Amino acid sequence: MMIEPSMRDALLAAVPSLRAFAISLSGNVDRADDLVQETLLRALSHIDSFQPGTNLNAWLFTILRNLFHSEYRKRRREVEDADGVYAARLSTQPEQGARLDLEDFKAALTRLPPDQREVLLLVGASGFSYEEAAEICQCAVDTIKSRVNRARTRLSQMLAVESVDDIGPDDKTRAALQATG
Repeated sequence: MMIEPSMRDALLAAVPSLRAFAISLSGNVDRADDLVQETLLRALSHIDSFQPGTNLNAWLFTILRNLFHSEYRKRRREVEDADGVYAARLSTQPEQGARLDLEDFKAALTRLPPDQREVLLLVGASGFSYEEAAEICQCAVDTIKSRVNRARTRLSQMLAVESVDDIGPDDKTRAALQATG
């Protein structure tokens, strides 16, 4: 794109005033220089919308001011995290371990006797009370409690779960998550 030499000279002549205005708005010399550069780029890309004979400086200052306020609104929604502390707290567990654990659980569940699997799914997964499960299975509440207990014990053995700590991430993953948190 070619611009007239007089327009180029007028744009360059406006730079010191634009820079001073940008510094007063942002309070930061580096940020001000970025604003001036972005203002000049916008002005050049929209030079055809400038009305010759009108005030070029007013047009440039309006572009700079609008850029500053747009960026201010955008930055207000952002969280400054220069030292990375906030980002470190956003760590998540890797998904592949959980997916493999779920596959292991599904396989173990299918190896349970049908009556134990049925009551475990009713009470554990569907949220029915022991009484409701007994009514559904047409048996005594104590029978349901016994089947659920045996199913949980057997699943724990099949999955090598010895304590609550065995559920969730492994020791290495847990240590890594604690180190970042």
